Amino acid sequence: MEIQSTLTNRSGQALNVTYRDVDGEIDFKDKKISGVHAYCFYDDKLVVVYSDKKGYWTPPGGDVEIGESARDAVTREVKEETNMKVLKQRFVGLQEISESGRITSQTRSVCIVEPYGPFVGDLDDGEIAKIELIDPKDYKKYFDWGEIGDHIMERVLQLKTQMDLEIGYVK
Repeated sequence: MEIQSTLTNRSGQALNVTYRDVDGEIDFKDKKISGVHAYCFYDDKLVVVYSDKKGYWTPPGGDVEIGESARDAVTREVKEETNMKVLKQRFVGLQEISESGRITSQTRSVCIVEPYGPFVGDLDDGEIAKIELIDPKDYKKYFDWGEIGDHIMERVLQLKTQMDLEIGYVK
């Protein structure tokens, strides 16, 4: 599925966004992935993080470092921002944002995670101040990414059920 939309960045600019469902890295083709966001689930709760610097809640994520794969960036960002280990990960989408004559490509994925230990703060730069484990149906109380966000949430909930079966997690 492909969805065309717009978003308003922190500077107030309206940016064109194209989202496409993917089934894995092969669907990224020759795209240079610069950012990742992971819809992480611990048991049946969705993990969201709050940044004081940015002033909003979001799924864990961030920039892809030089020489790093998108998959490795997800694992690193989840650990840095939540102190959780990614047990299973699946890419669900590729989002391309047109800004200032360039296109920024970001992935969206679903992950099954477990804590390494208690969250005491962002392990990298301290940007993340809080994490919450929420009922996935309440995600719009934390972030609302419009039609694209609704589609991604629907897709990750379907894939989470499959992933739970694959790793033998059954309630």
